Amino acid sequence: MPKNKTHRGTAKRVKVSATGKLLRQRAGKRHLLEKKSSRVTRRLDGVVQVAKQDAKRIRRLLGL
Repeated sequence: MPKNKTHRGTAKRVKVSATGKLLRQRAGKRHLLEKKSSRVTRRLDGVVQVAKQDAKRIRRLLGL
């Protein structure tokens, strides 16, 4: 039986924490930042957990 391959695109976007949570960056902070208010860009900072509805699918893509 062959091994399952990790989906490399997903692996680059999602990290697994030590406790097993799936962490991702928020969308919308790559470009066109000049027109966005400072309040919005601050809100987009940091990492957040992947939505519960998506977690099962993403775990499968990562081979977990």
